[in-house]
Amino acid sequence: MNFQVTVLKILLSYPDGFARMAELKRDMAILATSGRDWAERTKSLAARVPNLDIFSQELVERMNGGWRITEKGRAFLNFMETRPMAAPVETEVAAPEQPKPMKRNLPPVEAGRLTA
Repeated sequence: MNFQVTVLKILLSYPDGFARMAELKRDMAILATSGRDWAERTKSLAARVPNLDIFSQELVERMNGGWRITEKGRAFLNFMETRPMAAPVETEVAAPEQPKPMKRNLPPVEAGRLTA
């Protein structure tokens, strides 16, 4: 689960975009245990915007015992969600290498008999 994307999504779900720390912690705990879908979704969104920092980029502000998503944060989240994913990189998968026959140094055989 990506913490920063999750914070943005949680704050967006509140009417004024503001949640007290207790509410944020509760919602984070619920989402963290909700299964792989949420974790994969937030990681996928975060992958679209490397170096995401919700505070230094002023997407979220701390105030009155809680956090509030800014207009910039709302626009950024919308951008993240509507931005198409980069085309997946296709890599060739090599076929497994076949084992090479082992060479054995056996004495030559003539008509069913050893000649050594």
